[in-house]
Amino acid sequence: MLFLPLSKLVKAGPVNSDREKPNFILIVADDLGFADLSLNGSKQIRTPHIDRLAKEGVNFTQGYVSAPVCGPSRAGLITGKNQVKFGFDNNLATNQPGFDPEFLGLPVAERTIADRLKPLGYVSGLVGKWHLGEGDRFHPLNRGFDEFWGYQGGGHDYFTSEPDGKGYLSPIECNYKTPQAITYITDDKGDECVDFIRRHKNEPFFLFASFNAPHSPMQAPEADLELFKHIKDDNRRAYCAMVHRLDVNVGRIMDALKEEGLEENTLVVFISDNGGPCDQNASVNAPFNGQKGILLEGGLRVPYIMNWKGKLPEGKTYQHPVISLDFAPTFVALGGGEITEEDQLDGINLIPYLTNQKEEKPHQLFNWRFTISAATRDGDWKLVRLPDRLPMLYNLAEDISEQNDVALKNLDRTNTMLKQLGEWDVSLPHPLFLEGAEWKKWQLDLYDEEYQLVQPE
Repeated sequence: MLFLPLSKLVKAGPVNSDREKPNFILIVADDLGFADLSLNGSKQIRTPHIDRLAKEGVNFTQGYVSAPVCGPSRAGLITGKNQVKFGFDNNLATNQPGFDPEFLGLPVAERTIADRLKPLGYVSGLVGKWHLGEGDRFHPLNRGFDEFWGYQGGGHDYFTSEPDGKGYLSPIECNYKTPQAITYITDDKGDECVDFIRRHKNEPFFLFASFNAPHSPMQAPEADLELFKHIKDDNRRAYCAMVHRLDVNVGRIMDALKEEGLEENTLVVFISDNGGPCDQNASVNAPFNGQKGILLEGGLRVPYIMNWKGKLPEGKTYQHPVISLDFAPTFVALGGGEITEEDQLDGINLIPYLTNQKEEKPHQLFNWRFTISAATRDGDWKLVRLPDRLPMLYNLAEDISEQNDVALKNLDRTNTMLKQLGEWDVSLPHPLFLEGAEWKKWQLDLYDEEYQLVQPE
């Protein structure tokens, strides 16, 4: 298929008019297992709409997030900066003794994608989950977003909310209308995304479609559960139904773009915020080892798709490593803005690599730090450092499931990578907040679990 070169996508100078600027839709699933899309070989769940995004766009087989849990991962993708560089190491929780609750959220000095797009003429909307701080200074309407329909916490009940509810029963917030009562929240988010597209079709927009499916609680409509009645495990059956309903609403978003004639002027991105938590929602990350909460591939490597009709290659499989930190600089460049060295972003604009303007790999090195663990990937080699054992080294080109620790067989490489990781680690600031200490033992134990490395029938 023909696609336009970068010179036709981003002009050398400022974009001449708002109509020439592309729209951006960032669709984020929550706790989706890598294996649980038919695109990735699922034998239990058909996801035709998400599959179509990849078949008509670019599917990244080595797409990573910057953290294996929701909050830090979302802090990284919304800023383009590795979140540990500004102290967002942990998931948000209640404030721990010794920490200042004034800092319990995305630091106000950090600019979001919405912040960067606003001066370029964009209207930005967030539908769904925020999870980047609940104080007024952290509120999405104070972080560049013009519209917000959703909730500030990390999850929500799928069927109900209460006027004075807390946590998963919190009321839906909305600054542009009185929010309707929840029916099934995945569908309600789909409604709001479609409405946003139609209301802003004549101006450049950024829509952050922030789903909580298939994050717990494991709740699905009866009709969807009936589709998977052959699956005996109740948790897995509910999970499959929740992924199905997520896929339906991705299809609704894409249908709205087509109906409004916006397909050729909208870059759509689909990703999960981390790997599936197999022990909680019955997700599967095959062929990757590990899960949400740890730095093995199952916690970090996720579905990662870009679709832009007529502008990006159709049906392209991109095999070099990329990361969610790349979204912010990609969107800003396409919107006519500029990222400078002073911004200190860790992501890069991916478009030149997808349109054959650049042929080298976008990234050679990734570093991660999350609570008890740290990891680095250099080319095909990945090292994981834990507090209770020798470092583990894997060659991902030969061992995609991280089954063969070759650290002692490659001592020079192990020492070099461990030193590089340590030097990076000690250059980082202290965390601004911590989760409860009980999570540390849970995360460590997850490294010793056995994970399903093949698709379930």
